[in-house]
Order: sequence, then C-alpha cells, then structure tokens
Amino acid sequence: MPGTRPEGPSPARAGLRRFAALANFGRLPPVMRLLVATQLAFNVGFYMVLPYLATHLAEDLALAGGVVGLVLGLRTFSQQGLFVVGGALADRWGAKPVVLAGCVLRVAGFVLLGLATALPGVLAGALLTGFAAALFSPAVESSLAREAGAQEEVGGVARADVFAMFAVSGQIGSVLGPLLGTALLLVDFRLACLVAAGAFVLILAAHAAWLPRRPAPHAGEPILAGWAEVLANRRFLAFAAGYSGYLLCYNQLYLALPAELTRATGGRAALGWLFVLASVMVIVGQLPVTRWARRRGGLRPLVLGFVLMAAAFAVVAVAIAALPPALWPAVAFVVLLTAGQMLAVPVAQDLVPRLAGERRLGAYFGVLSSAGGLAVLVGSTAAGALLDPAVAPPVVAWVVLAAVPLLSALVIGRLARRGALD
Repeated sequence: MPGTRPEGPSPARAGLRRFAALANFGRLPPVMRLLVATQLAFNVGFYMVLPYLATHLAEDLALAGGVVGLVLGLRTFSQQGLFVVGGALADRWGAKPVVLAGCVLRVAGFVLLGLATALPGVLAGALLTGFAAALFSPAVESSLAREAGAQEEVGGVARADVFAMFAVSGQIGSVLGPLLGTALLLVDFRLACLVAAGAFVLILAAHAAWLPRRPAPHAGEPILAGWAEVLANRRFLAFAAGYSGYLLCYNQLYLALPAELTRATGGRAALGWLFVLASVMVIVGQLPVTRWARRRGGLRPLVLGFVLMAAAFAVVAVAIAALPPALWPAVAFVVLLTAGQMLAVPVAQDLVPRLAGERRLGAYFGVLSSAGGLAVLVGSTAAGALLDPAVAPPVVAWVVLAAVPLLSALVIGRLARRGALD
C-alpha cells in the first residue's frame, strides 16, 4: 500500500546495529569493560606477530618448510590442545591468577621469539605463546560469562549485547594487529615481538590492578573431573574428529597463504591486508550469515561451510596448475575460507551443548579444541613439508589440503544422515 513502511529495518540501519553494541560499552560495570577491552588487546598483541612468524622462520632463520610447519603446529596445539587445561585451572583456582600467569607466559614467549636465532629458542617461544592463550582465554571468557550471566541486563545492557561487544572487540583487534605488525616489520621481526611483549605487560598490569579475585566455582573438584564422561560419548567424539579439520584449515592462513603469496607475487606485502579482509568479513557479515544458517535449519550450513573451505584450497590448486601467477587466487582463498568459517563455526558451537546433554561444557569444548590442535600439529607439519618446492610441486600441498575439509564434510554429513547428531 502507498505510504506503508516496509517490514524490518533498512539495510543501512541493520548495518549500524551490528556495531551498536559497542556504543553501550561505557554503561558496563568496570570489570566487564576490562574483560571486553581485554579481547581487543589480546588480539592486537597476537596479530602483530603470529601472521608473520612463518616468514621470519623461513627467510630470516632459513628453516625448512617441514620445520616451519612443525613450529606453527606445536604453537597451535599448545594453545587449542590445552584449552581444556586452562578452563579446568580457572574453575579450580579462579580466573585472576590464571589470567595473570597466562600474561606472564605470553610476555616471555614473545621475547624468546624475538631474540631466538636457532630452533630450540623458537620452539620454546612458540610453546609459551600458545600455552599462555590456553590459560588466559578460557579464564577471561568464563569470567565474562559469570559477570554477564548474573542478571538479564547489566547496566541496562542485555547479556546478548555484552557478548556481541566481546566478539566485535576481538575482530577489531585482529584488524589493528596486522596493520601494526606490518609497520613494525619495516624495521624487523624482533621489534614487532618486543612491542607485542610490551602490550602484554600493560595487560598484565591492568588485570593485576582491576580484575577482582572471585571465588573459584569448582574449587573442591578434581581438575580432571568430567573428562571420562566426555571420552565415553562416542557421538561427540565422532563429531570432534570430523570437525577437527576446521582448525587445520584456518591455520593455513599462517602457513600456506604466505607461501602462496611468495610464489605468486614474489613477496608477502599483501598478507596484512588479507588478514584485514578476513576480519572485516566477519565483523560485517557474521550476524546475517548466522541468521541465514538458522533459517536453513539442521546441519546443512555446517556441511556447506566445510565445502566452501575445500573450494578455497581447490581454487588455488587450479590457479597454480593452469594459470599465470597472480594475487587473485590468494584473495579468493581468504574470502572462501572465511565464508566457510562464518557458516560452520556458529552451527558447531550450538551443536556441542546438545551433544553434551548440557553437561560439562567446559570439558566438552576443551576436548573439541584439543582435537583441532592435534589435527594442526600433524597436518601443518605435513603441509609445511609439501609446501617446500624441493619436496613437491606447489600444487600438491593445495590438493591435499583441499581434501581435508572435504573429508570433514563427508564425515559430518554421514553422522547427520544417520541421526547421530540429533
């Protein structure tokens, strides 16, 4: 009818609402402001260094491709694989001491990475930076959940908006970090590491001063309580095995993508901007993509997400085999991989509590991360070796990597058809 307003918000207004949660940041209690800002600071410090670690290892330290893959795999495994340990420690001893310990380890890890000139020092730094995140990330997330979950609204801000602030804050950090890292690398890798270490010294001081020490929620329980229950859940273990391919795929932003940029363009100058592209896609598109996935229902969006990840690797494989070197395959890889992640990850995170029967969620999510960390440890070592031109033609690694998410899609699709994930 003439004069009738269309249903729903305009596209411009909908876009603004994706960032509206941050406008309420000042209305949060001080502790929650600290925790939300922490996610931004963590990601700025992390992304100043880690996207460029493979380049430093291969070019500055002249390590072989397989060794570079092993270092990156161990770093990821020491983080993702040990999340269950960090969560258990936070439950047992409270969040504050675990967050502070994680910050100390991250500072030490970045200093070691910057100063190391041989493989043992690099390995020690990589392991420390990874385990640091396994300590502080679950502690910060569980603290925010408890602070925001005490009531429906905190300072007039809905709990859902608090978690939206946390997610957007992290993505902003992942945009700023690579840009700062790119600027610092104009000097050298050591400077980037030392600046990142300094950032975590400031984070440590802020949490020591302002993060209150709340009572530990499970102080009397054994640290390993609940693991036996998780390991007896065969449906969940089958799903975790299939889903573990996701983290291996995502980790190729740090391993395979820099190698492809060097092959196609002769350098890695575009790496920082490609990380920005991925972050902007998530900031702008995650909410509408998730709403679309909910409307579709079931596990089809999860399977489709893995298919898109497989397509990301396949595009680069085809370009290497049949087309002249160019930047666009790397751009297509980032776009398709990020789109697949945006589809798959929220659906999977919603599925885990249902498979767990709403019990022992910390243990279940920890085991899920550990499975992904193990996949990265094994897969990145192999991928790093295959990406070495002296070992195999470049196309081989990308074909093998394309098979990983395709296998994940087949496993999860079969579980869904059998009703094992209902």
